[in-house]
Amino acid sequence: MDRQLTLGYSPCPNDTFMFNAIAHQAVSIPGYRLTPVLHDVQTLNRLSMDAVLDISKVSFYAYLKIKKRYRLLSSGAAMGFGCGPILVARQAMTRDDISRCRVVLPGRWTTASLLFQLWAPVGATVSFTTYDRIFDRLASNQADCGVIIHESRFTFESAGFKPVVDLGAWWEEKTGLPIPLGGIVADRQLGNPLIEKIDETIRASIEYARTHPEKTLPYVRQHAQEMDAAVLTAHIQTFVNDFSLAIPQAGMQAIETLDRMARQAGLL
Repeated sequence: MDRQLTLGYSPCPNDTFMFNAIAHQAVSIPGYRLTPVLHDVQTLNRLSMDAVLDISKVSFYAYLKIKKRYRLLSSGAAMGFGCGPILVARQAMTRDDISRCRVVLPGRWTTASLLFQLWAPVGATVSFTTYDRIFDRLASNQADCGVIIHESRFTFESAGFKPVVDLGAWWEEKTGLPIPLGGIVADRQLGNPLIEKIDETIRASIEYARTHPEKTLPYVRQHAQEMDAAVLTAHIQTFVNDFSLAIPQAGMQAIETLDRMARQAGLL
């Protein structure tokens, strides 16, 4: 009987696109079964902090907390340029306004939350919810502004919200590096030979998806929050890129820079 390994990832289009081949066993590891566990990224962060999952997508902010237990894989990362989180509000605001605002963030240990805290002026009142509830919190006046990720970065204007700052652009200008949003980690207790096979299998799954994108659509649509075809395509093209196949040296430098900045700010 195959050994079961839990594989955590989000229901967002970029993840379901990348892992479709694994979920449907188009690619596999002989003797093992990678069992998908789908949750929002903050839930995945928390589960990994509790060492519940064998393999998981996590925010890089969370990874900095768990890297002694989990090894970062080269494949499966969400990283790049022009793909960062955005702070939005119901009305136009300046940076100075934020110090008097209620800000809702998409999870305590998401990279989006860390980037906001590195950028933000002192005084903002912060709360947390899942990424798919940010718009509702703003629309119901439970928050004045919020940091959006995933599909929301493509739909916030049509939903009636205004950009305050593109935190990804801020990061790029400050560091000159790609934005390290999230990556795939594996429990070190699995051992390096198996972890290498897992890494290769995830890379093969991504390559399969990029070669046969039409075969991923039913799985992507099954889990997507946003069903508009143009939004799904833009989402996948933005977050699944060459950085997803293998993290380059610039990507590793970006993770190290995020670590250093978080520690200097007292956020780790």
